[in-house]
Amino acid sequence: MATLLYRLGRWCFGRRGPVVLVWLVLLGVLGVAAAAFSGPTSDEFRMPGTESQRAMDALETRFPQATGATGTVVIAAPQNERLSPGEVAPVVRQAAEIPGVAAAMDPFQARSVSPDGRYALVQVQFAGELADITEDQRTAYKEIAEGDHGTLRVEVGGEVVTEPPGAGAAEAIGVGVAAIVLIVTFGSLVAAGMTLLNALVGVGVGMAGLYALTGSVSLNSATPILALMLGLAVGIDYSLFITSRYRQHLMDGLDRREAAGRAIGTAGSAVVFAGATVVIALAGLSVVGIPFLTAMGLAAAGTVAVAVLVALTLLPAVLAFAGDRILPRGRRAAGHPAKEGFGFRWGRGVSRLRVPVLLAGILALGALALPVQDMRLALPDAGTASTDTSERQAYDLTSEGFGPGFNGRLITVVSGDSPDATRPAAEQTVQRVKDVEGVQAVVPPQFNQDGTTALVAVVPESGPSDAATEDTVHAIRDAVAGVQGADISLTGTTALGIDISEKLADVLPVYLLLVVGLSVLLLMLVFRSILVPLKAAAGFLLTVGATFGLTTAVFQEGHLASLVGVDTPGPLVSFLPIILIGILFGLAMDYEVFLVSKMREDFVHGDTARQATINGLGQNARVVTAAALIMCAVFAGFVLTPDPIIKSIGFALAVGVFIDAFIVRMTLVPAVMSLFGRAAWWLPRPLDRALPNLDIEGENLRHTLAEPAHKQHATKP
Repeated sequence: MATLLYRLGRWCFGRRGPVVLVWLVLLGVLGVAAAAFSGPTSDEFRMPGTESQRAMDALETRFPQATGATGTVVIAAPQNERLSPGEVAPVVRQAAEIPGVAAAMDPFQARSVSPDGRYALVQVQFAGELADITEDQRTAYKEIAEGDHGTLRVEVGGEVVTEPPGAGAAEAIGVGVAAIVLIVTFGSLVAAGMTLLNALVGVGVGMAGLYALTGSVSLNSATPILALMLGLAVGIDYSLFITSRYRQHLMDGLDRREAAGRAIGTAGSAVVFAGATVVIALAGLSVVGIPFLTAMGLAAAGTVAVAVLVALTLLPAVLAFAGDRILPRGRRAAGHPAKEGFGFRWGRGVSRLRVPVLLAGILALGALALPVQDMRLALPDAGTASTDTSERQAYDLTSEGFGPGFNGRLITVVSGDSPDATRPAAEQTVQRVKDVEGVQAVVPPQFNQDGTTALVAVVPESGPSDAATEDTVHAIRDAVAGVQGADISLTGTTALGIDISEKLADVLPVYLLLVVGLSVLLLMLVFRSILVPLKAAAGFLLTVGATFGLTTAVFQEGHLASLVGVDTPGPLVSFLPIILIGILFGLAMDYEVFLVSKMREDFVHGDTARQATINGLGQNARVVTAAALIMCAVFAGFVLTPDPIIKSIGFALAVGVFIDAFIVRMTLVPAVMSLFGRAAWWLPRPLDRALPNLDIEGENLRHTLAEPAHKQHATKP
């Protein structure tokens, strides 16, 4: 691999103009395609194979008018006053006049007025499904709350009001911090700017391609943000790793084209492996069998793959344009010796105190993981939205006037072969559901035109994301299981969210086992060792446990929640753990490869195991530190977004990268490696002969190349 990439690096360096032109043309073409073919994203979640999804699919054919998007307008009178029909009527008319609205229910006729008469709910039914709602319709719906209603307070809620999340200033903050870190790391504005620009081109190509697909592929609204977040982080990191190696070769006396070829051959090999692990882990989300999660994983994997291609091809071409300005002004003389940095001192200290360091690190990470035992998963609802949004205020008003269960109403679908079979089954369903503990109210059945399908609305006593609601859903399903004459299923946004959370919780251990097993196999191929892969997998589990624990403590239990803008703690987003495992696995392998590959290289060349460990940390600590800080900054920038999904993902990834890079890889890994000694590199001979040699360290490349270039001063091409 290293030899092939070496030739690719030299070729791209020597043909810098055409290579840059090809990437710019590709960026332009995809940008035009994105503008021409992009479509809307959606907050709709589908879960094939669950009871709630089967019911929703059946309604699309048997009761299509019930599958349209819905909204709820909440009206509240001043304290100690009651609403009158005349006061409510203008709000109902305004809602009914919105294009695409099939019906707006008068709360006095629909009996959706609170017992004290102060609160009323106007149910708004759209003809089209949520994915078909236009921006004009959404704007007109929101204007209901913005109008002049005298002394009344009017707020709009429901699925229609939710807008796709945007990154806003998040990516700008991450890029700004990344630029500062790169300038400090390289000591050169040219090197920092070139690395950043290279990564931004990759992100632009990846995101343009993704948006061009949204016209024909349905994507969840969080998918592009996740792809942007990950593509930006790894794009900067991969360019940073290769540029650092290129600069080192220049200072060792190689000419620029040779330095670029060797940087792509060695650091580029590690980038290919690191990128491949991220892509495989993210693409592996498809095995879960959940469409929106598969789309999220494949989209993010695509941006990572583009980042790898850009780093291997565009970067050496850009390096050719940069010339000697890639180096700090004071170090542009060939053969300038590098000073021993903090990494060497840190490596010696960790090796000397390896046992106390190991115990302290493991105990600390174990303590951080303790909240995981209380972790709950659910889809986000308006109760966790920012308190200054209309959807959150509508949620709170509904809870005040009617109880929290009105925000998470359930729908029991009764489907029979004939009206004579459906009606008695629906009546029996109503009676059985009324007796279920945790049910606040049951609405009389609503039948379709031919009378073969009935909808029975159920109001639980608890909110959508409460644990008690989950128990109520299971109790209702058990209660109606014995009804004869019709097929009965429970659905609705709340029930679907519960089904999604439970299925994800069931597949999480399987996916974790798959990822850990994959890491052991891949690292065994790379480092030709048994203990190194096992150590890496154990470190990954420590990272995941501590990250889950901290995220649970902040977002679910509310500790220091105000610091990250969480107004109301609640369960974690149901797909956060499985997404987090996939991404952190790939990123953890990045740092593992860049640190341990140098340790193996020096050990193979004759250093003692302890000295090889110190060298690996000493020579890579600076670049790994910079890479980790950049990733943390990019991910942490998304914590500032108001969307709870993006906020929690950004926080968890920033915390996970920090823990893995600084505690696990740069502290626990050298401690374990110095403790293992020579045994760390042991591999049974039969296995050694059976495994292919990937040559990540470029050992075969060094044997192939002539070495006199090491002794020559750099020359201009």
